[in-house]
Amino acid sequence: MVDAWLLDAMSAYNADSLVNKDGYRGIIQIPGATLEQIIHWTLESLPDEILIGLDADNKRPHLPEVDHAFQGHEHEAGKFAGEGYVLGDATIVNRGDSFSVHHVPEEWTDGIFTESRGPRGGRFIHWLHTHPNAVAIPSKQDAEAAQYTLGVDMILGVQFSPSGPLPWYEDAEGLRRQLQPENVAPVKEKRGWGRWKNRSERPVLGIAPTGHRIHGLELISFHKSGAGINVIFVDDDNLPYGWPFEINN
Repeated sequence: MVDAWLLDAMSAYNADSLVNKDGYRGIIQIPGATLEQIIHWTLESLPDEILIGLDADNKRPHLPEVDHAFQGHEHEAGKFAGEGYVLGDATIVNRGDSFSVHHVPEEWTDGIFTESRGPRGGRFIHWLHTHPNAVAIPSKQDAEAAQYTLGVDMILGVQFSPSGPLPWYEDAEGLRRQLQPENVAPVKEKRGWGRWKNRSERPVLGIAPTGHRIHGLELISFHKSGAGINVIFVDDDNLPYGWPFEINN
């Protein structure tokens, strides 16, 4: 059972995906339970980044009515491998800094055609990696790694405190997509005995297992061509959370 806050967050995200559908070249559908597992691994691993591999579930094709609702004017059929199928289970592949998450350990490859598989070994169709205290916008290194991805790449940005040596970084150009409930009240943070740190009030979505306060989540998906891929979160019946929406075609 997916947590209530995440249900609200996915519903809000899906509504935004529908409103802005014309800006995307393709669609990827992620089960809510898979997203919840990814977020759990992400929060357990802070402040490190993690790399996650995913494949399409060939037993879960998209519902035609959902694809019809979310396909915009710029949609391109056959854009990537695994298109038209809901994602399956996630597998955590690597954990470390921004360099190491783009490279799988040697034991994940057999040494044959390793170079042609690219920096991630090519074991999975789709990839997702995290950006601790950084916006979910592809870096140059992310774009280079994506050239070997058969499906799509995804980035999950996490804003947290205390930040340690990784203060929140948002000096990057690109479309940002928040993943949080629509109404999140800011929480005052105490500093010392009985004093409030008023000038830095921020929402607190929850506390990570590492003790970090989570202030925000962002998620985007992109194709190796640089085109944006629209993300839709679906339930066990392959219906988007928040469905049915008011659809204006």
